[in-house]
Amino acid sequence: MTVPRLYRTHAIPDIDKFASQQHETMPTISLRVQIALAFLSIYTIWGSTYLAIRIAIETLPPFLMAGTRFLIAGAALYLWTRLRGAPGPTRANWKAATIVGGLLLLGGNGGVVWAEQTVPSGLTAVLITTVPLWMALLEWKRYERVRPPAPIVLGLVIGFAGVVLLVGPEELAGSGTINRIGATVLILASLSWAIGSLYSRKALLPSSPLQSTSMEMVSGGALLTLASLVSFEWSGFQPSETSLASLIAFIYLITLGSLVGFTSYIFLLKASTPAKVSTYAYVNPIIAVILGWAIAQEELTLRTLFAAAVIVAAVVVITTYRAAINHAAKTAVAVPAQSARR
Repeated sequence: MTVPRLYRTHAIPDIDKFASQQHETMPTISLRVQIALAFLSIYTIWGSTYLAIRIAIETLPPFLMAGTRFLIAGAALYLWTRLRGAPGPTRANWKAATIVGGLLLLGGNGGVVWAEQTVPSGLTAVLITTVPLWMALLEWKRYERVRPPAPIVLGLVIGFAGVVLLVGPEELAGSGTINRIGATVLILASLSWAIGSLYSRKALLPSSPLQSTSMEMVSGGALLTLASLVSFEWSGFQPSETSLASLIAFIYLITLGSLVGFTSYIFLLKASTPAKVSTYAYVNPIIAVILGWAIAQEELTLRTLFAAAVIVAAVVVITTYRAAINHAAKTAVAVPAQSARR
């Protein structure tokens, strides 16, 4: 899973300052082109990783494939950040990165690669889109005396109704059910990703988002590799039997899925607004469903399409409302501060 972490709170340079610095060094149109290309990257690349995972695990063990992918991508990104002057992380930084990497990559991505053995890639993306629903629910439970706003409650009800519609019995809404065990694993994977995202907000991670991401990849990749060893999935694996398609998909996941995708995401956090960046959460499953149907001939039924639309609609409601609340909070803080400077 390459669901990125919009909910992280690393130290991000002021957006206006970042934009002005970019304006001083390059034409405005150039920055706009970079932003457009970055959005295109996280929309299409991250939306296509679900299909790439399915192709990769056709002849590669799931946990071993994912572990190797993140170890290679994480090590390359970590080396790049250190060469660019990032300070060496502390032991506390590595401990936090291991916890976050375990929740996001072992629990989250590990659940995805395992479940895609039985669940179509498009539906996998749809179920993983429930991460914002879990985020909203977990934040509510952390502050049990605070009643969630009506739009959040509405989004939760709609979203989980869509999940029930997608994985429920055939009698509920006709044919088109998916593997129940795989669907359950994906729901738990989404929950693990949400918990990891919340934990990362206050975790003792390095101030550099790229360095933190690289450390989480290395730690999560190591845990996924360990899971491969413990599960003995590698016992019957013959590297010589790896298909060319799986190998190409594996390389795609390392280079574009991890390296290009994550760097584009970090760039957008600096150059755009969180509300706009969050749109990837409901564009990715649409891309994944289309690619799964067009390339892998994955079945599309009226039931699955309707359930996907319901879940995506719920995510839109929640992410839009949360973005508006965050913007209002920042505005309320900024106005008194500006008045004080006057």
